Amino acid sequence: MKSSKFFLSLLVFGLLVFVAINANAQCAMCTATVESSNASGNNATNGLNNGIMYLLAAPYLAVAIVGYIWYKKYRKKDIPMEMRNEKLHLN
Repeated sequence: MKSSKFFLSLLVFGLLVFVAINANAQCAMCTATVESSNASGNNATNGLNNGIMYLLAAPYLAVAIVGYIWYKKYRKKDIPMEMRNEKLHLN
């Protein structure tokens, strides 16, 4: 059962990766402004690129902070390890 779920999730992930469609995310005015500014030697594109990187990093940073807080809050501490002195029989 686990292997079929794994195979199905791998198949869905593969289809999502290989069937991706390119999208133009900027409006026509923004694209024209950036292209003309870049051609004339203006450094306005650096600010746009920095803004894009900021917007890209924000969700990853938020997930990392929540994951760290969750790890620190729910990890178990001082668990007694009570092992029997018998040998383990795996057969």
